[in-house]
This record gives sequence, C-alpha cells and structure tokens, in this order.
Amino acid sequence: MMTLTIDHVHKQFGTFTAVDDVSFSVRPGRIFGFLGTNGAGKTTTMRMILDIIRPDQGTITWNGTPNRDVPRREFGYLPEERGLYPKMVVEDQLLFLAQLYGASRTQALKELDEWLERLEITENRRKRVEQLSKGNQQKIQFLAAVLHDPEILILDEPFSGLDPVNAEQMKQAFLTMRDRGKTIIFSTHQLDDAQELCHDIAIIHRGHIVIQGDVPTVRQSMDQQIVRFSIAGDSQVPWIESLDQVRVVRRREDYLELAVPSGEIAQTILAEAVRRQAVVTRFEMTWPSLNDIFLSVVRKLPGEVIASTPIEPERQPIVV
Repeated sequence: MMTLTIDHVHKQFGTFTAVDDVSFSVRPGRIFGFLGTNGAGKTTTMRMILDIIRPDQGTITWNGTPNRDVPRREFGYLPEERGLYPKMVVEDQLLFLAQLYGASRTQALKELDEWLERLEITENRRKRVEQLSKGNQQKIQFLAAVLHDPEILILDEPFSGLDPVNAEQMKQAFLTMRDRGKTIIFSTHQLDDAQELCHDIAIIHRGHIVIQGDVPTVRQSMDQQIVRFSIAGDSQVPWIESLDQVRVVRRREDYLELAVPSGEIAQTILAEAVRRQAVVTRFEMTWPSLNDIFLSVVRKLPGEVIASTPIEPERQPIVV
C-alpha cells in the first residue's frame, strides 16, 4: 500500500524549534487531520512533506521513496494563503497549471468541466480570479491542487474564509477525492471540521505531537463520556452536583453538559430524575469531542493556560 510516512522529523529556524521529533503516517483512501493552534508547526511540516523546505533531521517517504525523489505531479497543494494569478482568467490559469504538472490539456479540460459543475462555479470559468469572491477563489485554488490528478493532497487550512455553503461543498469535494483513493492531509485549528471528516488525526502543539490515532480511539482516550441533559422547567438542575462521579462540564442555556466515567453512572442521572418526578427533555451520550481532548491534553503540559472554546461533539442520542 502506498503510504506517506513522516519519521522523526525535526526542523529548527535559528534558535526556534518549529517541529520536534514528529512522526505519523497517512494511508490512501483516508483523510488525515493535522490539527493544532496557529503557530503549532502544521504549515512547516506540510512544507517539508512537499520538499519546499527540508528537515534538519528525520525522513519523509512515499511508499519508501524519499519525498525529494517523488515526481512533483504526485502532489497537490492548497496553501493557506492565495497563490493564484489575480488578473488571469480562471480556465486559462487552471489548464496552464495542470499542464505544468504533466497533465494533458484534453484530460485537464475534462476534469475542469466536471469540477466546475460539481462546485457550482461554471459561470466563473471566463472571469479573472480578482473578480471572484474569496470563497470562489478558494474553490479555484482547490481545483489548481487537484486538476492534474495527484496521488497526495496537502490542504493547509482549506476552510479559511468559507461561508457554510462553500465549506460544505469543499467537504464534499474532499470526500470525492477520498473515494478516488487519494492520500489526503489537511491542517486546521477548527477541530469540529476534523471530527466530521477525518479517519485519523494528529494534534501538534508547539512543535510536538501530543496525541494521534484514529478518531474514535482518540475520542475514547479520556475514559469518560459526555451526557447532555435537561429537564422541563429547570435549566440549572441544582441537584445534579450531588450525584457521585457526575461532573458539570458546561451549563448551556437549555441543557447541561456532564462528564461521567461510564454508561452505568449516566443511568444514575435518569434514575434520580425519575425519583424526583422530573420530566426529562434531553438525554444524549457521546464521547468527548476532539476539542475537549485537545484542551485536556494541552492543559496537562507544563506552563500551559488554554482558554476553553468548546465545539459541538457528534451526538449519539439515547431514547428515553
């Protein structure tokens, strides 16, 4: 199987260590999320994968071949910053870039027709890039990365600046490339996007990988579950604090988010509500979100103070 392998990679700029002993692998047909805050080392690692810059230590290989020896057409890159010619017509620019990567004009034109229709931007093919909205420019940037049919896609903050409609179209495009068996890495600090799309993730913080694995395993690594709970007529539920091994994580406007060590303990919440003759209007169980995992792991590191910015975990409702 063609696997992209990053093995003990280290990169330093002067006295600043940007990436320190980073290792992970990415398999075809799976979406890999490379996650972390701004400045964590994501872009530096991606540029090393692309051989734009080279590691001081460690190796990067594609199916055992050093990345510097892998043909450039095997890579597709969507950078965080815009990299298009603003005054060039969209169609001319995309066909030009695809042919630079070795694609035939006929094949590139066929792919272009399909992608423009898929992303609902056919009407923009004869416009200059500078005439497009930021969201449509991002779509064109994505097409520049995929039109030559690369095997490895490197996508740096691909949802930056996208409204919900454009973000959803971009997600569907990723899934299309996944189904074609491509090797896909995308970086983001929006962990809800990764939780929705990724098979595997690695979280990097200050140049170090702090946790990695497939998404279900990572989400279950905290040995606790999350319960979303509310009862009619009482948004605060003050008695919940008295229950053994039940911890209030967040008080939302219309429900509580509770941490429990097991499903059995979660059932004690329902039992107490029944005992009090309360009307349960919401009872959902799930694993902690990737955002919660990140906050938990990073807060345990020496000298870290991280503000809580929760995201919505995937829900797995339990019928009551």
